[in-house]
Amino acid sequence: MGFGIIAVLTGTAANAQNLDEGKSAAKLFADGCASCHHNARSLAKGRFRLTLFMFLQDHYVSNTSSAWALTSYLEDLDGTQRSRSRAAAPRPSPAAARMSESPIRPPASIPGR
Repeated sequence: MGFGIIAVLTGTAANAQNLDEGKSAAKLFADGCASCHHNARSLAKGRFRLTLFMFLQDHYVSNTSSAWALTSYLEDLDGTQRSRSRAAAPRPSPAAARMSESPIRPPASIPGR
């Protein structure tokens, strides 16, 4: 037993391994987030970039570069969704826009002058 304790104490230190190294942001999302979050576009919605980065770094990735990459990926998806929804929003036809405006008429006279 004493020999086992000495072997453990004098043994070589374990090397840390970066599990996120070499993965793209999309791969990071697929490996760490997609099992619970099926829609990546809504994760960055309404969040500040720095708070999203800090949350991802604390809970989902193993280093800062992976956290920044995942943050940028999620914000890009969120921005794409916003621009698409604005572009896809129906716009009224020129005739409908003219009908909704009030007709032009001269100003009313001021009584008592």
